[in-house]
Amino acid sequence: MTRLQRFREVVSAVVVILIALLIMLSPAEGYEDVIYILAGIFVIRGLAKVIYYFSMARFMVGGRWSLYTGIIMFDLGILTATLTDVPHYYILIYLIAIHAFSGAVEVLRSREAARLHSGSWKLKMAHGILDIVLAIVCIIFIRRMSVAVEIYCYGILYSSVIRIISAFRKSKFVYIQ
Repeated sequence: MTRLQRFREVVSAVVVILIALLIMLSPAEGYEDVIYILAGIFVIRGLAKVIYYFSMARFMVGGRWSLYTGIIMFDLGILTATLTDVPHYYILIYLIAIHAFSGAVEVLRSREAARLHSGSWKLKMAHGILDIVLAIVCIIFIRRMSVAVEIYCYGILYSSVIRIISAFRKSKFVYIQ
């Protein structure tokens, strides 16, 4: 990772931490903010994947997968933006699914990294377990809307801290002579 990439990672993580802290100050009003943030993230990532497909991935083996992922993420973003008038149970189910899925993926990735004797598997395992715990907490407190906002904020706070830690981690390079 170059210095510019590290700087961008740290700055974007700090901005996300500030946004999460602002939302946590008023969780009752933060419900719509969380929905719009989720929608914005999905739309931006979806558009980025589609642009990546048309600029580079269409010439790569398996590049079409990038297009499909981008379209699905873009559609999820638009769907999420329309969920402001639905009961908060749907958003909590949405958060449960996001945290459970990403936690399971992180745990599986960390197990693979541990099997390959990679150094960062413990951090990935902790991140995955925390995501699964957040999904379980969402299930336990499904009746309270403010809990959805707080859980989302704790999740993005933790993810931002992990991004900062990863930005300062030394990169390993493989040299082929």
